[in-house]
Order: sequence, then structure tokens, then C-alpha cells
Amino acid sequence: MSTAQQPYFDCIKRTLNAALCLVSFPSPVVERHNKPEVEVQTSPELLLNSLLICRDEQERTLIESSVNSVRVSICFKKPDALSELIAAKHVGFLAQRAERFAILRRKPIPGYDVSFLITNEAAETMHKAKVIEFIIQFISAIDADITAMKLNANSRARRAAVDWLSVLSI
Repeated sequence: MSTAQQPYFDCIKRTLNAALCLVSFPSPVVERHNKPEVEVQTSPELLLNSLLICRDEQERTLIESSVNSVRVSICFKKPDALSELIAAKHVGFLAQRAERFAILRRKPIPGYDVSFLITNEAAETMHKAKVIEFIIQFISAIDADITAMKLNANSRARRAAVDWLSVLSI
């Protein structure tokens, strides 16, 4: 984790720590249902204020809270087309395996790359600090993976171009 990103991660960590105070709250519309209110949005009085944390224009995190759930949506920094392609493929790969991550949503909200949904059941069964640390590590790991894959693709393209040009010059 780079020191340049540390204030961004600290802000996300503190905000999630405050937002993850969730309680079981049955649906006021349907009896015996306990749906994540941040997803269904049937009662506006149960929704809390959303918070957008931006590091720059491209890199941002949206934290939406309600009384019984929190949705964290993340947009990664993608400075060029290759980074966009790598990020889309990498996040798509993870989204196909969303059931293994327990809190990862298969489809992010529009305008974001990945979304997490933390319900009161997940907050009761998992340690709050570990969930927050997982999200922070996930963000930093995805950024590092995108950068590493981009460098790898560029070096492979450079080697292929050198080989191709050496064959042409013979």
C-alpha cells in the first residue's frame, strides 16, 4: 500500500467503521421479510446519507448506508484504454465468483467497477474490523494487479515488436 493512497484508505476505513453499526430491521412493507434496505429502498426514512470519497476524478468510493445494510461501490483509476480493459476483465472474473466472497455483488451499481453489500447478518457473523480490512486490501490489491498486468502486457508487446522488427530487418 503506497503512502500516497494512505489518506484515501484511512478515510474509507473510518467511514466504514461508523457505517457498519447495523441492526436487524424487518421490512415495514412485507411481514416477516428482512431485505437490505439500501438495495430495495422501500422506506426512505430508513436510508442514511450516502458518502462519496474521491481520491481524484476517476478513483472514488461511494458508501450508501441504511439501518440494516451498507453498500460500498468502488471505481478504480483507469488512465488509459488498456487499464480499462484489464480492470473490466479482472473485475468480471471476480464477479463470476461472487458467492465465494459472501459480500461481493455480482453486478455493481452503474458508474462503478465493483460493489459490496454488507447486511446485518454478515455484520453479525463476521468481524467488523476484518470486513473493513478486506475491503481496503481488495482496493489496494486490484490497483496493484491492474498496474502489474498493464506492465506485463506492455513488456510482452515490446518483446513481440522487437522480434518482429528483427525478422523484417534480416
